[in-house]
Amino acid sequence: MSLRQKLLLLFSLTVAAAVAAVAWTVLVRIRQVFETRDQEETALFVSQFQREFQHRSADVAAAVDRVAAQERVRNMAFELVQSNDAAPYLNEAQTLAQDAQLDFLEIVGPDGNIVSSAQWPARFGYAEAAAREAAQTPFLKREELADGSSVLGLFAVRAIRGAEPAVKLVAGRRLDQGFLADLPVAPGMQVGLYSIAVDSDNVLAKGFDPKRLVSANGDMAEAPRYASLIDRARNGGQQLSGVLYLTSRREDSVTATAIPLKNSAGEVLAVLTVAISRGGLVAEQQQIRAIAYGVASGGILLAIIFSLWIAARVSRPVEELARAAEEVASGSWDTQVPVRGRDEVAVLARSFNHMTGELSNQRERLVQSERVAAWRELARRLAHELKNPLFPLQLTVENLVRARQLPEAEFDEVFNESTQTLGMEIGNLKKIIGRFSDFSKMPKPELEHIDAREVVERVRALYAVAGEDGPRITVKTEVDDRPMPLMVDPDLLHRALSNLVLNAKDAMPEGGTVTISAHAKGEQVELRVADTGQGLTQEECERLFTPYYTTKQHGTGLGLAIVQSVVADHAGTITVESRNGRGATFVITLPRDEG
Repeated sequence: MSLRQKLLLLFSLTVAAAVAAVAWTVLVRIRQVFETRDQEETALFVSQFQREFQHRSADVAAAVDRVAAQERVRNMAFELVQSNDAAPYLNEAQTLAQDAQLDFLEIVGPDGNIVSSAQWPARFGYAEAAAREAAQTPFLKREELADGSSVLGLFAVRAIRGAEPAVKLVAGRRLDQGFLADLPVAPGMQVGLYSIAVDSDNVLAKGFDPKRLVSANGDMAEAPRYASLIDRARNGGQQLSGVLYLTSRREDSVTATAIPLKNSAGEVLAVLTVAISRGGLVAEQQQIRAIAYGVASGGILLAIIFSLWIAARVSRPVEELARAAEEVASGSWDTQVPVRGRDEVAVLARSFNHMTGELSNQRERLVQSERVAAWRELARRLAHELKNPLFPLQLTVENLVRARQLPEAEFDEVFNESTQTLGMEIGNLKKIIGRFSDFSKMPKPELEHIDAREVVERVRALYAVAGEDGPRITVKTEVDDRPMPLMVDPDLLHRALSNLVLNAKDAMPEGGTVTISAHAKGEQVELRVADTGQGLTQEECERLFTPYYTTKQHGTGLGLAIVQSVVADHAGTITVESRNGRGATFVITLPRDEG
């Protein structure tokens, strides 16, 4: 990633992070504000509900007090106690309930059994447990009806004065949808009442029945969503709040509060639910989120423009310095960069130009020094190589001059020996000149598709026979059976291998074994020439491929230089492995021909 791209990414991330942080803070603050508002509205509604409940309780208590204070009711109670005959009053409860506008009313005799029931006349003679209620305040009670159902009601118990033992009235009004309709509800608020059912043994059912959750308008929408909250409030007996998602849309979520309603024994008979819509909160959050996206997009666009401006002032000179450094690394030591301004980047560019100028000058001086050294080495090597044959030539000519004083027969004998010596030394001179000529005129490779096995076999066939005239030297090969295609000049490669084999034979004056091997190594072919001579020292291995360096007494130092030149022309490498006393191995690696 370039510096410009890094700056662009850094600025973009900075702007996006800043916008995200601001948007998150605003969203959290708005959510806190809405939650506080919901809590306040819920608390206000609960307070209003309690006042309405107390007001409804006071109405029920007042209604029952008025019924108990009626003269005919007191006479009925007195006669009932005196006669102990309830038959004349079996339908009296219905009349009294209708007159007092009560939903429930039962007359309970001194023995605690029902004398007359407005809501269920057939319950005559049944015991009424609520008649034992000692509290004067109204209470919640689940009342069973003649059709087998049960309803929740607000009841009060009053003793009718004038009769001893006491005759009591148990009366009340329903706590249902009508009660919910009388509650003051704020816009966006929905109130529900969940009445807990009882089974055949008059025990409160444990499971949640969504049909028993009603609102002021009838059935509660998405009632099953309230199951968890209502169950927890019912089981814990405490008021609970939570967020309910009525549908898959966040706009339809509500902040719901469940308020358990208990009887005088502390049993939860119903749960009042207050749900406040979170649609306004979600709409505000979506609007703020949309604004944040817009601000972030604008910020990123500004970051791009700003990064481009920064790139023109900062990153471009740095990139130019980086490219110039790469050019210097690739060998262009005279590379220069433009210098703009007087800031730190300009100082760096000026220092870079000074450095490359110094490098270029030092390289020129080094090249000149190496060139002079090379000419000196060449002159030294030529002088050394030519001096050896010239000295015998000088002696031979001097012998011929002295031989002219000898008799003709002796002169002829000296003349013949001298001409033979002259011919041999002149031949050596031609040989030395030819080697230097070959090194200076290395031909350009003429590439062909060949198999490495063919080149190895050609070299083996040549030197396996040639070894019979000298020391006992065995030439053997180790070659893979599979083809090893190469794109090389076969003559040049043969010449390189031949030089290595000749060097190997020279390294074994007492005889030995030369091993020529060829193996495939992945995408390369490895050729090895190994001998069993005395090997080379570490210093000799390091200097072996230097031109004119030789370990032989009469060598020119050009053989391995020629081999290295041939291998390099074929995009290959050559190395030497040797340990003192264990011979030497030359390793040529060439690219495998995949064509």
